[in-house]
Amino acid sequence: MPLNPSVCNQLGIAEEELIKRIHRDIQGIFSSMVGIEDLLHIPVQVDTQTHFSDCITAMIGFAGIYNGLLSVHVPQSLAKIFTSNMLGMEVTEVDDDVNDALGEIANMIGGCFKHHLSKDGHEVKLSTPSVVAGKEYVISSGSAEDTLSLMFDTNDEWFMISIVVEME
Repeated sequence: MPLNPSVCNQLGIAEEELIKRIHRDIQGIFSSMVGIEDLLHIPVQVDTQTHFSDCITAMIGFAGIYNGLLSVHVPQSLAKIFTSNMLGMEVTEVDDDVNDALGEIANMIGGCFKHHLSKDGHEVKLSTPSVVAGKEYVISSGSAEDTLSLMFDTNDEWFMISIVVEME
């Protein structure tokens, strides 16, 4: 889904440019911290998903002139690969290491996104990461018109980053 145009107007940036910057940030994080160079952004507008199966979702809230939630939704199999790469050892089950790694990925992406929101001098604060995992779960975090959802592919598996942004 596209982001609410009033947010982009307030930021003084076109949505396409914001997406390019977010993509560049995510590429940098995955290259330097996760050891994944072949990250492919799937440039389609996707509907915001709320139902997940066999996934892990790491979330970072933000508050200030802009309020919202950044969520990283990753299949468990891919989350174990990310964690293995970050720790430099094989991870075979979803455990605290996987939760910590996904929380840190969300935190790094949230930190980068915060810089895009605070360019105009307004303060934006981030929460500590929260992680949800399970066979099936539902996450509801805002209206579809306030949500930007980006899909990425690596190792023939996809993951999604959703950013809900509401103006104060």
